[in-house]
Amino acid sequence: LLPLASIHPGSPLGPPALLPLLPPYLRLWSERTSVGSGKLLVSPSSQDGDLGSQCPEDRGNWTGRLDFLLSCIGYCVGLGNVWRFPYRAYTNGGGAFLVPYFIMLAICGIPIFFMELSLGQFASQGPLAVWKISPLFKGIGMGTILIVSLVAIYYNMIIAYVLFYLFASLTSDLPWQHCGNWWNTELCLDHRVIKAGNTTLPVNISNTVSPSEEYWSRYVLHIQGSSGIGDPGRIRWNLCLCLLLSWTIVYLCILKGVKSSGKVVYFTATFPYLILVMLLIRGVTLEGAWKGIRFYLTPQFDHLLSSKVWIEAALQIFYSLGVGFGGLLTFASYNTFHQNIYRDTFIVTLGNAITSILAGFAIFSVLGYMSQELGVPVNQVAKAGPGLAFVVYPQAMTMLPLSPFWSFLFFFMLLTLGLDSQFAFMETIVTAVTDEFPYYLRPKKAFFSAVICVGLFLMGLILTTEGGMYWLVLLDDYSAGFGLMVVVITTCLVVTRVYGKRRFCRDIHMMLGFQPGPYFRTCWMILSPATMMALLVYNIIKYQPSEYGSYRFPAWAEALGILMGLCSCLLIPAGMLMAVLQEEGTLWERFQQASRPTMDWGPSLEENRTGTYVTSLAGSQSPKPLMVHMRKYGGITSYENTAIEVDQEIEEEEEESMM
Repeated sequence: LLPLASIHPGSPLGPPALLPLLPPYLRLWSERTSVGSGKLLVSPSSQDGDLGSQCPEDRGNWTGRLDFLLSCIGYCVGLGNVWRFPYRAYTNGGGAFLVPYFIMLAICGIPIFFMELSLGQFASQGPLAVWKISPLFKGIGMGTILIVSLVAIYYNMIIAYVLFYLFASLTSDLPWQHCGNWWNTELCLDHRVIKAGNTTLPVNISNTVSPSEEYWSRYVLHIQGSSGIGDPGRIRWNLCLCLLLSWTIVYLCILKGVKSSGKVVYFTATFPYLILVMLLIRGVTLEGAWKGIRFYLTPQFDHLLSSKVWIEAALQIFYSLGVGFGGLLTFASYNTFHQNIYRDTFIVTLGNAITSILAGFAIFSVLGYMSQELGVPVNQVAKAGPGLAFVVYPQAMTMLPLSPFWSFLFFFMLLTLGLDSQFAFMETIVTAVTDEFPYYLRPKKAFFSAVICVGLFLMGLILTTEGGMYWLVLLDDYSAGFGLMVVVITTCLVVTRVYGKRRFCRDIHMMLGFQPGPYFRTCWMILSPATMMALLVYNIIKYQPSEYGSYRFPAWAEALGILMGLCSCLLIPAGMLMAVLQEEGTLWERFQQASRPTMDWGPSLEENRTGTYVTSLAGSQSPKPLMVHMRKYGGITSYENTAIEVDQEIEEEEEESMM
C-alpha cells in the first residue's frame, strides 16, 4: 500500500489526475479512504439539485431532465411515422389495424423499450460496455454497432434528398409542377390537362407519368444513367453536396455529445408537431379530404383474422420505436441514476403511436383531395416509403395555392424528423467506442466524432451516383432486417435467463424504488421473445428478393444483402468465442465464468452501489454512502430506504439458497 499512498488524492505527493489510472479495485479503495480524510461522498439526496452530481463527469450527461425525454421522442418519431404507418394502416384493415397495433405495442413495444432504458441507465454504459452484464454475449453489442453504422449511411442519404427538395421549394414555381422540362418524356401528363379536359369522363392515367415522378427519377436521381446496381454511373454532384451538408449538420449538432444534441432536440423534436398540425388543418379543409380520411380509417374487421395483419402491426411497432438499434440504451446511459424512466417509457411509446395516427390524417386528407382532382380512386395515388415523400405528396402540393410554401413546410418537417434519428445513430456509435477506450477517446471525442462522420460520408458516396437508389434499397432491406430481430431476441433472453429476471428486477428496484410488476415480467420472459421469434420466422418464410419498381436485383446483390444481415448475427458467436478464450479452466468453466457479470458491473458511481455491488466492505452489505449520509444529515431518504430493502432481499435469497 505504500506506493499507492504516494499517489492518493489526499497525499501531498499525488495529484488527483492520477486517480483514473488506478485499477478498479485500487480506485475503489482510494475513493473510500478519501472519506476518512474529510472528503464526503455526494449524497443521493442531491439528485434534486445539480444533475451532474450523479453522473461520471468525464463521460458527460444531460444538462436537463427534458433533454432525455425530447431526445427519445425525436429518435422514435421519425420518417416512418409519416410514410410507413398510414400506408400499412389502410392496407391492413383501416381503423381495425389499430387493434393489433396497440396490442403489439403492449406486448412488444413498451416492455422492450423499458428494458433497454433500464440497462443503459443502471450501468451508465454504451451498447458495447454494457455487456459487462455478461461478457459472453458482447457480440450482441458489436452486432448492434454494425447495424447502426449501415443504417446511418443510407439514412443520411435520405436526409440529403430532403435537403435537395427543401432548396428546390425556395422558388415561385415548383420545378416538378409542369411537364416540358428537359428531363420530361412523352409519357409526362400534367394534372392541369386533366382538369382542363372533359372531367365527366374518367381519364386513363395508367400509361402516363406525373411531372413529380419524372422529376424524382430522371432529374434528382438521374437513374436513367445507370443500368442497374452493378452500374452505378457518375456521381450526382448536387446530391453529393447535399449529403456533405447533411453530415456537416449532424456533426455540428453532436460535436459536444449529448450536451449539444440535447439542446438541438428542443427544436427538432417539437417543431415537426407544429408543422404537422398546420398540414393537418390545411388538409382537412380541402375539398375531398374526407374521402381520403374515410379510406384511411374505415374499419375492415375481417382483416383481423389474417396473421399478416398482426405481423405487420408488430413490425411497425418494432421499427418505429427503434428498439435494438442502441439509441435508447445510449440516451439512458447519460441519465441520472434515479431518473424516472418508467414514466418516460409510457410518454414516448404512446406519444409515438398518437403521432403516427395524426400523421395518417394529415397525409390521407391531402391524398383524398388529390384523388378528387385527378378523378381516380385513393388507392391509385397512395404509396409508401420514398414514393410518398418524393413523388405523391410533392405532386399534391402543386395543386394547392401557395404551393412552394406548403412544400417547404413539408420537407422542413421531414428534415427535423430525420435529423433526430440520425443524432441517435451517431451518438450510439461514438458512445459505444469511447466507452470501450475511455482514457484514449473521451478527451478527443469531438475529433473522433469527426472521423466517424467523414468515414461514413465516404462510404455513402456510392449512394450519390446515378445508380445510388439501388444501393439504398439494398441497404434498407437488409441492414436492419432479420439481423436486428436476432439481436433483440438474444438481448431479451440473456437479460431474463442468463443474468436473471429476478436480478434484473432488483436492479430496477435499486434505481426507481419499485420493482416491475407481473405485466413486464411476463412480457420479458414469454410474450416479447415469442412474438419476435414469430416475426423472424415470418420474415424468413415470406422472404422476397429486393426490387425497385420494375427492376429486379441480380443474384449477387441478393447474396450481398443476405451476407450483410448475417454479419450482425455472426458477431454474436464470434464474441462468445473471444470471451471464452480469455477465461481459464475447462470449456464448461470458461462458459460459466464468461456468462457471469464482471467485477465492476453495476452503477458507475459509488453512492449508487448497494447490496452485492458494494464489494469492498468485508462482512457487511450496508452501503457506505448510506452511512456517510446519516453522519452528515442525520436522516434517511427514500433511496436509502430502497437500498435497505434491496439488502434485505439479498439476505433472504441467500437464506433460501442455503436451505
